[in-house]
Amino acid sequence: MPVKVLINEKNELRLRITGESHTALQMLRDRLNNHKSVEYANYFPGHPELDSPEFYIRTTGKAKPQSVLDEIVASLSSEFDNLAL
Repeated sequence: MPVKVLINEKNELRLRITGESHTALQMLRDRLNNHKSVEYANYFPGHPELDSPEFYIRTTGKAKPQSVLDEIVASLSSEFDNLAL
């Protein structure tokens, strides 16, 4: 999944994520919005045939959005690693 950083400032991170569905982005958004250091997280799908979705994260205090995102992605990844059929 290619990710392009559009904005990476003190408490804001905006990414363009290519090839992801609403399912993955909604799960990520939900986890981020429930994190104590996240003030706001959302994604913007754009036009379904023309645009790749963009994801926006704004954190509070000294928390860096990239660190919080890394933490959430690692947590989700470990949940799926333990999945067995």
